[in-house]
Amino acid sequence: MRVFLGFDDTDDKDAPMGTGRLVREFVYGLDTDCAVIGVIRHQLPRMESIPFTSNNSSACAVIDLPDGYDTSFLRDQAAEHLGKNCAPGSDPGLCVAREDAVNSTLVQFSQSVTGMQVTQQQAMEAARGYDLLGLGGTNDGIIGAAAAVGLTKFGWCGRFIEYGRLRDLAAELHVQDLNEAGIRVVSVDRDPLVPLPGDEVRNAGWIRPSLWAGEPVLQVTMTAMNVWEPAHGKSKKKHNMNPAQGLSATTAPYTAG
Repeated sequence: MRVFLGFDDTDDKDAPMGTGRLVREFVYGLDTDCAVIGVIRHQLPRMESIPFTSNNSSACAVIDLPDGYDTSFLRDQAAEHLGKNCAPGSDPGLCVAREDAVNSTLVQFSQSVTGMQVTQQQAMEAARGYDLLGLGGTNDGIIGAAAAVGLTKFGWCGRFIEYGRLRDLAAELHVQDLNEAGIRVVSVDRDPLVPLPGDEVRNAGWIRPSLWAGEPVLQVTMTAMNVWEPAHGKSKKKHNMNPAQGLSATTAPYTAG
């Protein structure tokens, strides 16, 4: 069975790592019977009326578990990790749900979170029946945590910050290399051509595939015939981060249901 774990509001302006990194560190330490599919970053609105640190993003870990696995154990592990690693003064939240149990109510709520201010009460109502935990401060993190789960289920929002061999891929490679890593390559040019398996992909030292139609999709633009480059690059760092190991190269292809 597949489980989504949404995390939010774990840092402050002086924190050594943001929410995305905190979630990545969590999945690196999971037991081997937890097959980590990836971690997806979701952007939430930067509005003056909404407190946030640098980016106002939340993250969702996608994990496959053996049938019958006690998800409460995974929930408790995540809560413990947050308790040890979230920044003092942050407002961490955690949401845990089986993928097949995430309903349209939570998806619609999560979509609304990306464009307007909502309340904790609305988050609790939308996430009724799932594990939704406020773990400190104002507990406002439950809003982004619930949204991270719903947006991942939606399948058309966010980008993968961890996925299989993503962080081990070369800066110069071919479309086929990405396909073999489970990443679809799609042109976003105005008059797009189809990236072919033998085509080159250059300047790919930092790629973060989008979650499109429930799959990891790298958006590219053509720079010359049969030559592409990622449409989106790395933004300026907000936190000091050390390089971390990637996930196993045997990670299963991701498809949201």
